[in-house]
Amino acid sequence: MEYVIEMNNIRKEFPGIVANDNITLQVKQGEIHALLGENGAGKSTLMNVLFGLYQPEKGDIKVRGEKVNITDPNVANDLGIGMVHQHFMLVQNFTVTENIILGSEPVKRGKIDHRKAAKDVADISDQYGLRVDPNAKIENISVGMQQRVEILKTLYRGADILIFDEPTAALTPQEIKELIQIMKNLIKEGKSIILITHKLKEIMQVCDRCTVIRRGKGIGTVNVAESTENSLAEMMVGREVTFAVDKTDASPKEVVLSVKDLHVQDSRGVDMVNGLNLDVRAGEIIGVAGVEGNGQSELIEAITGLNAPKKGTIHLSGKDITSHKPRKVTESGVGHIPQDRHKHGLVLDFTVGENILLQTYYQKPYTSNGILNYPKMYDKARQLIEEYDVRTPSERTLARALSGGNQQKAIIAREVDRSPDLLIAAQPTRGLDVGAIEFIHKKLVEERDKGRAVLLVSLELDEVLNLSDRIAVIYEGEIVAIVDAKSTNEKELGLLMAGGKKEAGEPQS
Repeated sequence: MEYVIEMNNIRKEFPGIVANDNITLQVKQGEIHALLGENGAGKSTLMNVLFGLYQPEKGDIKVRGEKVNITDPNVANDLGIGMVHQHFMLVQNFTVTENIILGSEPVKRGKIDHRKAAKDVADISDQYGLRVDPNAKIENISVGMQQRVEILKTLYRGADILIFDEPTAALTPQEIKELIQIMKNLIKEGKSIILITHKLKEIMQVCDRCTVIRRGKGIGTVNVAESTENSLAEMMVGREVTFAVDKTDASPKEVVLSVKDLHVQDSRGVDMVNGLNLDVRAGEIIGVAGVEGNGQSELIEAITGLNAPKKGTIHLSGKDITSHKPRKVTESGVGHIPQDRHKHGLVLDFTVGENILLQTYYQKPYTSNGILNYPKMYDKARQLIEEYDVRTPSERTLARALSGGNQQKAIIAREVDRSPDLLIAAQPTRGLDVGAIEFIHKKLVEERDKGRAVLLVSLELDEVLNLSDRIAVIYEGEIVAIVDAKSTNEKELGLLMAGGKKEAGEPQS
């Protein structure tokens, strides 16, 4: 059989690590082929080899039966291969249109034809149902919108072999449904897709075959129709995985976080939080459920000191922390796992060890007379790297060299280790594999059981339902309902998230 893509015995090494250890991947024409593996298993590396960003030490690549030498992404583009990266390759202060056409600009009389570019972008947006504002700057649009821009960039260049690297990690449930439909439409048009994902549910929904890699080695390729979520998870992590969150009933105590009549604007001066009230108690996990863009980000920014509220109060254990600066909020007893790990979670060009100590480096024993004590810092970092299973060659490795999931585990190690009174977990498992998700969920429940208050903000309804004790539904910047997690379901939450009302006396099924 002729495959559209054949990668044979690919070996890729980095200092201190073999990322791909003789992996073979064969993709058929017109299929959606999943590439599944834990964080740091080597999936993105393998696809970066296919896209020409890395050169392999060994192995060969065939495209449509012809042996090729993909020396850089331009060669990949010429071969009809396009890649939607997990960590967006966008110029922050360019517009949506400028990013999409970058490197392939339409020219008229020696100048960029902006009118044609805008029309081409609008046509592709309409064709694939990927609505974007062509004139918006990247720095002012949501993560979900940035993801759409990445997809449009690939389609604009006419790729017929598409690599999607964790494309749904940043999307809302509704956007995920739309993306799945888009992928199906692309296949109908004769395109082939390689989908890197941790989400087994999506593989079961949309993929034809699945290749599993574990710690850099190929484990095997299976037909999805003949597999189950459990069998794929076991192939991926090498052991049985529990999908249910193992927790006892909560025993909530005193109020730790009290938010009253909060009003917050976004960076454009638009009112995003409008009179929001919320209490979170010690010993409970409150999940915030809502469609992206309903004020979740601004609520977190206000609590953590990243964005001063226009009106209202925020109290932590009875103390007013409204408008405190981020460090003062942190020192008051707040831990923050941010939703955008690159923008607010890490300094990518610092080492893993330095990042793990970002909240405490200025305190003893890590600083003495204003001088950092690196041996003590790295001792502590090594302990947390081991405890949280952060897969890194060393604590001195730069944070940007880690896979997304391992970057996330480093942030979680830093924030949870301090055992803050209030732990804010925003999209804590975005882009993580099932083994890591199981671990993070366990840590959040442990914090709850130690008597901490946990505020979980997630676009994953499954996560909110499984992990929360109570669920606060946010709509247009207000908490419109608080429901018991055990007595609600996705249907009721979906209705409330869309602005629907809960019927009086209606049983919570």
